[in-house]
This record gives sequence, C-alpha cells and structure tokens, in this order.
Amino acid sequence: MHKIAVIPGDGIGPEVIEQGMSALKKSGAPLEFSIYPWGGAHYLKTGEILPENALEELKRHAAIYLGAIGDPRVAPGVLERGIVGVLRWDLDLYVNLRPVKLYNERYSPLKDITPRDLDILVVRENTEDLYTGPSGFIKKNTDDEVALGTAFYTRKGVERIIRYAFGQARRRRKKLTLCDKANAVQAQELWRRVFSQVGAEYADVEREVIYVDACAMALVRRPRDFDVIVTTNLFGDILTDLGAELCGGMGLAPSGNFQPEKFGMFEPIHGSAPKYAGTGKANPLGAILAGSMMLDFLGEEKAAGKIEGAVARVLERGELKSLGTDAGVTTAQIGEMVLREL
Repeated sequence: MHKIAVIPGDGIGPEVIEQGMSALKKSGAPLEFSIYPWGGAHYLKTGEILPENALEELKRHAAIYLGAIGDPRVAPGVLERGIVGVLRWDLDLYVNLRPVKLYNERYSPLKDITPRDLDILVVRENTEDLYTGPSGFIKKNTDDEVALGTAFYTRKGVERIIRYAFGQARRRRKKLTLCDKANAVQAQELWRRVFSQVGAEYADVEREVIYVDACAMALVRRPRDFDVIVTTNLFGDILTDLGAELCGGMGLAPSGNFQPEKFGMFEPIHGSAPKYAGTGKANPLGAILAGSMMLDFLGEEKAAGKIEGAVARVLERGELKSLGTDAGVTTAQIGEMVLREL
C-alpha cells in the first residue's frame, strides 16, 4: 500500500485533484490518501503557511499529490515559496520532470504536426538558480531602490541533473540537448563543462547544445528534432509553458518533482487560476496525468499506463473542443470520460 499525501491547494486545485484521485482509485493501484488543508484559505484562517512538523509528516508518505497553490488574497510569492518552494527545496526534490507530449494533432496550434513529431522530455533542475539564490532590496520604496537576485549553480547540482537526463535519454531515443545561455551568462559555462565531461560516459547518446532563445524558436519550428532537454530552473519553467501550449494548453501538462527512487511530489504545471475556481471550466487532464507519473515513480507501471492510455483515448476521440476553459464540457465531465475509458 502506497500512502499518498494530498494537498488540493487553492483555486481550481481541489477540482482537478478530485478528478485525479478518482482516476487513481480506478487504476487498481494500492493507494491510501491523507488530505492536508494547506493553502490560501488555511493561511488566512490560521496565519500558518505550513505547520512546524509538515515535512516530517509528509516524509511518512510515499509521495505528495498537489493541486495548485496561489491565492489573490495573499501577496504574490508568500504561498508559492512558502509551500511549493519549501517542499521542492527542503526535501531536495532536484528533478523536475515535465513531459511535452502531443496526443492529438487537432489540439496543437502548429501546422503539419503529428504526435510522432512532438514527444519531448524536459529535465529541469529544481533546487538552484534565481529561485533559491540570495535576494533582497536596498533603499526599498525610494528613488534609489535596488532589487537584487542571484542565480547560482553548484557543481553537485548541475552534475546530478545532467547525469539523470543522460539516463533518461538512454531509455528513449538517445539524444540529449543542453539548453543554456552560456554566451551571455558566464556562470552557465559550468553547465557546458559538466555536460561534456558526463557525456563522455554516455557514448551511445547523441549530444547537442543550444541557447535558450534559439531553443524557444526551435521548439516551434522543429520540435521533432528534440528528444530529452536538460536545462536550468528558470529556463525549464518558461520553456515547458511554451511546450504545453504546443500540445494544446496548460490544462494537459503534468510534472513530477523528486529525488530518483526516493520521494516525489506530482502536480499539474498550471497555476491555481482563481478566476475559474468553482466554475467547472478547469481541465483536469494535467492533474490526472500527474497522477499517472506518480504511479510510474512508485513502480506501478501497469496502473500508470492505464491512466495515460485512458487520457490518450479521450483525446483521440476529439470530444473536447479545446483543452482550455472553453472545452465545451465541465471538469467533472472530462473526469468521467477518463473513468469510462479506465
């Protein structure tokens, strides 16, 4: 039995997680759920972002299943850094795995594209860069104000994510692309050196390096040329939103944050979208696919494949007008479509 900590979170989070949990239960995997209230409403009611024992409590589970965090009644970053950031960084979930996978060409804004042309795995470093570097203000709220943010990369952090990415490429189509901006950001030269050094151990994997601006263009013009992309925290965050849109929208995109073979947190990559909360317009497929990723991480490959296959069949039938809030059906109805396939 796998014990799963569920944090439905804010906005549309509870709605999409409800559908995801239904699919997980229907998959046949042995799961036991514990639900935690952390998010905007809990913070406004109690003044508490996470309780002192939160991390120890969560580590008693096999994984975390997260909806979304973010409440417009709370200052930007308070909840996001205080919950999602803490869980990623304090639990050292250094891999952020984000598939960019087209299931049906009717949903892509690209012309002359098929699912065979767009199946990319983005491996994003998850614990360093501007997100966790020293930051602050000097002379705040004056004409001379200075805002500081520091991007940092450690040899250990860079090497372990690149090594993980090479392993993933070896399991797929044996091509790994490093995406950086080493020509302008001197510190990212570390990524180039480590990529070359680790790559010498993977002679069977084709290597490519590309600057992030060129990568953004290439994802639109020639997505079929990519297999696995490894990149920094900041660039991975941005590029995978572009990738999600190429596949039909943010509502479809899942992600996993984890230490390989240890502990992980799985979530859709979309935000809490508070203006859609309670409207029934949110697409739950990203959350459902995040549940599939979680099962795969837990070694329940058969159940994971059942869920992804069910989602693929729903999309193949083309019953959804789009994968956004104008899909023409409700959150619950999309969930029911998946359950019928399961």
